[in-house]
Amino acid sequence: SLPAGRSAAFMPSPSSDPPNVLQSSHPLILHKITQMRKAKAGPKYLNQLLREVSTFLCYEATADLEMEPCAVTSRLGEEKGQRLANRVAIVPVMRGGLGMLEAMTEMVCNARVYHLGIYRDKKSLMPVEYYNKLPKRVTVQTAFVLDPCPLSGATAIAAIDILKAWGSTADFKLRIKFVCIGASQQAVDNISSAHPDVPIHVGLIDRLHDPDGAPLAPILPGLGDIGDRLFGTDGNDDFDEDGLDGA
Repeated sequence: SLPAGRSAAFMPSPSSDPPNVLQSSHPLILHKITQMRKAKAGPKYLNQLLREVSTFLCYEATADLEMEPCAVTSRLGEEKGQRLANRVAIVPVMRGGLGMLEAMTEMVCNARVYHLGIYRDKKSLMPVEYYNKLPKRVTVQTAFVLDPCPLSGATAIAAIDILKAWGSTADFKLRIKFVCIGASQQAVDNISSAHPDVPIHVGLIDRLHDPDGAPLAPILPGLGDIGDRLFGTDGNDDFDEDGLDGA
């Protein structure tokens, strides 16, 4: 059962949130995140929901991408149009971020995809990088970091640190955005404090915490470890692959 007042913790971003924290208020995002928390949602249904929520978040996170004029050959001849002015990279943090990747690449079809593997050490609780496929040469102007459900934000901060070190030169600064499905208030605050210049696009923030200010685990009860649930390594075989969206 949920602690008293737990449902009230899932509220839109108050004015006290840092300006770079952008929580979605879209009804379908909130609805589909609730469906993701169902105990009977197996890998197939979860992947569908994750892809749908990621599509909505991608739409919001890409709203300010720069455009440039271009010519397009239509059935009526040469016409004027617009296209993305800059190259974009999608950077999923494995494994959970892989579930958000397809939606992002479908929306931004010419995006580069760079993978980062980071896990949090169980003893030190520090992020550990185990996989990095960033190219040697920076050919993109904007990078979207995907990490579905940060609890402390340490992994997200490490991923952004890596991208900044890779994408910053004397005359160029890589633009970075962070996109997640749900996050604890502490994770959002930590990421925002470490990287105030990075916009944080989040579907839902779990604002509940204990008397010491630590987030109550698990965040968004029922959501679980997205990576384990998505790839069927959570040890749960009691699910219904035909879960209904409106059920």
